[in-house]
Amino acid sequence: MSRRPWARRILKTVALLAALAVLAVATMVGLLWGEHRTAITLPAPTGSYPVGRTAYDWVDHSRTDPLAPDGRPRELPVWIWYPAASTGTSRPADYLPPPWRAALARYQGPVMRTLFTRDLTLVHAHSIQNAPVAPGRSAYPVVLMRSGIGALATDYTTPAEDLASHGHVVVGMDAPYSTTVVVLSDGQVVTKTAAGNPGEARLSTAEQDRRADKLIALWSADTAFVLDQLARLDNAVPAGLFTHRLDPNAVGVFGHSFGGATAAQFCHDDTRCRAGIDMDGTLHGTVVHDGLDRPFLFLTASDHGDPADPANRAAPAGIRSVYRSLPPNQRFWLTIRGTGHFNFSDQSLLKDPTLSRLAGMIGPLDQRHALAVTTDIIRQFFDTYLRHQPGRFPGDVTARQPEIQLLQP
Repeated sequence: MSRRPWARRILKTVALLAALAVLAVATMVGLLWGEHRTAITLPAPTGSYPVGRTAYDWVDHSRTDPLAPDGRPRELPVWIWYPAASTGTSRPADYLPPPWRAALARYQGPVMRTLFTRDLTLVHAHSIQNAPVAPGRSAYPVVLMRSGIGALATDYTTPAEDLASHGHVVVGMDAPYSTTVVVLSDGQVVTKTAAGNPGEARLSTAEQDRRADKLIALWSADTAFVLDQLARLDNAVPAGLFTHRLDPNAVGVFGHSFGGATAAQFCHDDTRCRAGIDMDGTLHGTVVHDGLDRPFLFLTASDHGDPADPANRAAPAGIRSVYRSLPPNQRFWLTIRGTGHFNFSDQSLLKDPTLSRLAGMIGPLDQRHALAVTTDIIRQFFDTYLRHQPGRFPGDVTARQPEIQLLQP
């Protein structure tokens, strides 16, 4: 009989803990839902030009897509941000167009869509849809932009808009079967597959590396194809939006994660690349052994988790190999203190920051400030090597941004 009060107390305690747990979950769900429904405006571009955005869908009939199940030609959706003329009453561009939003929502499912990401209809950027190109220069430098595997090109709207506002034409592209979802010109939706995402397949490390090497060659060829198409736009008859507005002698490339690795491989493969940036990407392909001979920047996050993890050791090893091949006065390796892998894209602003930090996706540095430092570095690098503007890289930017640390292998 003496044990019964203790049993009742235990049951009450368990009930109280269960109630508190339910309350905590309900509170978290409420906070996440509130964040999902809160409008957000991306960081404003810092340059003097308004920004235009347009989109194309280009098919390379000379290549069969090796990732497609039906032997179709390789097809690439392409997004272009550019210096625009006075925009007047032109329509602002959706952060992501409605067909893409619908496809992404179906892929993510209701829980992920409503609790862990923002409502993309409430994400406001600064681009104007199909605005005329600014008349300030006869031709503008071209910067090719590659996203990470799974990420959409529009996930990098903040750096793209900032570069465009300073007088660069920024060209991003999505990769069918690697990008989470892609909407092709005929409305067909293509989702990512294991073949297009080697890191997600249950394979040995050696087999993942082999598949990544094959994929990096495909992405580099995609980048070259897009640059060929840009040359056609520049020489279009009759004249179009970009006729004689793209400088073929001032081409750079930057990318994040696998897109950063692609930037390095493309600069290895294509002599039209004048300078490039790898943002936190583990290198793959022949560039690791052959090296590079033109200006190149490695920009890395400061927090990569457990340094004993082989995957976390592979990235700096590849960087050291290529870094040592570069011309001594044109090689750079910077890190931004307090950043994680996703601090380099808009995703740092579009997902719950607390959950993102707990998951190790972003670091403790304020997300907007991390993006501001990132865009400052990208802009100064390409101003130096594509526009030949006076200034010291990286000295000028490191003086402005104390979070930047210069690394040596």
